[in-house]
Amino acid sequence: NWQAAVASITGLIAKENIVGTMGVLYGGGELSTWATLAQVFTTVTGFSFLVFNLLCAPCFAAMGAIKREMNSAKWTAFAILYQCGFAYVIALCINQIGGAFTGNLNVIGLIISILLIAFMLFMLFKPYKEANKLTKKVKIK
Repeated sequence: NWQAAVASITGLIAKENIVGTMGVLYGGGELSTWATLAQVFTTVTGFSFLVFNLLCAPCFAAMGAIKREMNSAKWTAFAILYQCGFAYVIALCINQIGGAFTGNLNVIGLIISILLIAFMLFMLFKPYKEANKLTKKVKIK
């Protein structure tokens, strides 16, 4: 929903702003803020929202530090886009697999999530090609 998206965007200022924004956007009705959040988010969607916001791009100050350390606007943009993409993939997998266990099965989303997890595991455990090139032993005299 748009309130969660706005809270995620204000998280770019500081991650603490997500909580404050959620309190403002969801606190204006007859129910308390926590009761409204319990109606809007299920356990799985709330957890995937939290994981996304923890893994996505850091605050603007940290982005400035990334730019200073990388000394390249191109690599800084790549790092931030990679963090956001990775956060989205992990949150998607949590949401789809958790939804399958709680009765909100989306078959296409579940298949995509399983394929993404398989791809990440393949990239994590694939053999490193360059490791086999340095097997020749050199005798030191």
